[in-house]
Amino acid sequence: MKFVGAHVSTAGGVFNAPLNAKEIGAKAFALFTKNQRQWKARPLTEETINKFKENLKRVGIKPEHVLPHDSYLINLGSPEPEKRRKSLEAFIDEIERCYRLGLKYLNFHPGSHLKKVSEEECLKIVANSLNEAISRTKDVVLVIENTAGQGSNVGYRFEHIAQIIELVEDKSRIGVCLDTCHLFAAGYDIRTREAYERTMEEFDQIVGFKYLKGMHLNDAKSQLGSRVDRHHSIGKGNIGLDAFRFIMNDPRLDNIPLILETIDPSIWKEEIELLYSLVE
Repeated sequence: MKFVGAHVSTAGGVFNAPLNAKEIGAKAFALFTKNQRQWKARPLTEETINKFKENLKRVGIKPEHVLPHDSYLINLGSPEPEKRRKSLEAFIDEIERCYRLGLKYLNFHPGSHLKKVSEEECLKIVANSLNEAISRTKDVVLVIENTAGQGSNVGYRFEHIAQIIELVEDKSRIGVCLDTCHLFAAGYDIRTREAYERTMEEFDQIVGFKYLKGMHLNDAKSQLGSRVDRHHSIGKGNIGLDAFRFIMNDPRLDNIPLILETIDPSIWKEEIELLYSLVE
């Protein structure tokens, strides 16, 4: 079964996210547990935590179908020790927030080398950051999102993700989220049945479906292999609708959160309906 949703607003309190998901007919959702453009946030109160859990139960969405995203400020691969430490402490705080909310996952972008170290070295810094974060927290699975490879970001090749996983000591605490726009921009074609199967087979061989914990479903304004991260509405970009039909009928993608981060929140309800209509 497919669990489709979107990255919903937490305006007025994190406990509103499940209600916002329900409003658009979502069976899954993503959220920020704090302001993603600020380093620090007030601790979650017991009242907030309880209201969030109650609302999650009320709308009938399970914690494993929620895919929280960390702050965009965090760079676990920073070659600058002070900035890496600041990122790591903020990341650990985000893991603890997810844990307190009863959530299973925390989705994150692996990081950037800032053109100061090699990609190889950056991947090692990311893995070291993850090992420390895991040693200082409990339960929450840290979900690496593939990137488009824009700027100095690592994580745009399946090999990068596999390398991070290989260096993480506790494999039970690591997972992967595949973003379709990022895949396409990084050069992985999914537009035809043959291309989709080839890309998914490559993912399975290099990383493994056992690590796949979620997906971001986005069409792309950018071109194949451009390494430019520009999302578009489903079926309106350069990927096209067929790829999403393949996803919605792929049993390997059952029971994980499939999250829209498309550019027009006002049509998320329609996009969710469209995606479910593709199920054969």
